Amino acid sequence: MPQVKEKRERSLGVHLNLKGERCMSPKCAVVRKPYPPGMHGKKRVRKSPSEFGLQIREKQKFKLTYGVDERNLKNIFERAAKAKGSSASKVLEFLERRLESVVFRLGFAPSPAAARKLIVHGHIVVDGQKVRSPGYLVSVGEAIAVRAGSEKKVNLAKRKEDVAKYEPPPWLSLDKEKMEGKLVSLPADTESPFEVGLLVESFSK
Repeated sequence: MPQVKEKRERSLGVHLNLKGERCMSPKCAVVRKPYPPGMHGKKRVRKSPSEFGLQIREKQKFKLTYGVDERNLKNIFERAAKAKGSSASKVLEFLERRLESVVFRLGFAPSPAAARKLIVHGHIVVDGQKVRSPGYLVSVGEAIAVRAGSEKKVNLAKRKEDVAKYEPPPWLSLDKEKMEGKLVSLPADTESPFEVGLLVESFSK
């Protein structure tokens, strides 16, 4: 599975931080092999994609980065389209409010995929209640924490050391000692490395 994710990054030609700490090292596939996968990857010249191709490309980036599939992404867009304000801004807000994203942004996991694993395995609680759905939409005021007992796991013990040096985004508060965070405001003015406008266009047709 890790190789599949790295191949997708290379195919898109962009660094998506899908493997956490590995992506920050020389071992990162995009760094070692900055060309498309396959026998003729080195010789292939990336062609300028069409408008439709650009939309598909951006959609793939969002899917891989936030761990969502086509159905999830479409549901998020439809909800954003009905909400007040810019659809593009609301799409980013809803993606960042997913429990998987919040756990990652709080520093409890080195990557979104690792955050998803923590949630599915029952190591994360929201307001004291275990939540196993990575797509759970966190509301303002809800507290997200590592479940009591889970922090003694080897991997989470290591994360606590990293969290001590970590600062979360402004819409999140973080108690580094308790490994507990809270959504203090809706994610706003979120800078996306991707063209969210192209994503909106692809679903607006």
